[in-house]
Amino acid sequence: MPFRLAVCAALVLAAACGTKDAAGPLVASGPTGRIRFVNVITDTTRGRVNAILESVPFGVNLTYAQSTPATLPAPSTALYSAVLSGTRSLVLKRTADTNVTVATIQVTVDANQDRTVYAVGGTGNSAVSSFVTTDTNTAVPTGQTRLRVVQLSPTAGAVDVFITAANADLAAATPAAANVRIQGTSAYFTLAPGAYTVRAVPAGTAPAARGAAVSITLTGLTLAAGAARTIVLAENNVGGAPLRAFVLVDQ
Repeated sequence: MPFRLAVCAALVLAAACGTKDAAGPLVASGPTGRIRFVNVITDTTRGRVNAILESVPFGVNLTYAQSTPATLPAPSTALYSAVLSGTRSLVLKRTADTNVTVATIQVTVDANQDRTVYAVGGTGNSAVSSFVTTDTNTAVPTGQTRLRVVQLSPTAGAVDVFITAANADLAAATPAAANVRIQGTSAYFTLAPGAYTVRAVPAGTAPAARGAAVSITLTGLTLAAGAARTIVLAENNVGGAPLRAFVLVDQ
């Protein structure tokens, strides 16, 4: 086995890892990076999956917008899992029939690097593919929060994203992230702690037209000092509208 997952022993399927008699979680034995997986498969038949990373169970019964290892049972609820650096294989199996492979994803992780693997596609029985980001999880500036936008909604297209008070007038607002394209990311940015609403409009929409052009809304985003979050723009679970957004905890 080329590496060992720190969360392996905590899984319900831990016996399959060869760690049944291990005293505690296993730790990778060389230079490591970290990885997490997010299910954004828009197909109800294939969209509930088990994730297997380098032949080791990594997540079970993951539904739309769920991530692993964050959804593993306690105490293995880390946001990312350590893996040996190098090219790794992530296999997705249909939860209802694990004989069915939904996708096989190759991802390269460098030492001291964090990577997020998104499984995307699937609408209308189309192929499931992947989108991989490199994540920055250094210390957040004192008294601030750090955010990034990941755009995974083909229906929305390129967007300008506004993060404002709930009833703020978009005509007078400045986008927190501008022209974020499909399967693209914004730069990281910081905001003061507080309660926010996230709204996305087609990129370049004239200020006076923004209020009527909102395609995605996320309410109730509360950010504390030191928090780091990724806002994911997405389709609904079968593709298309109503579009949605969800938030990943980065640290």
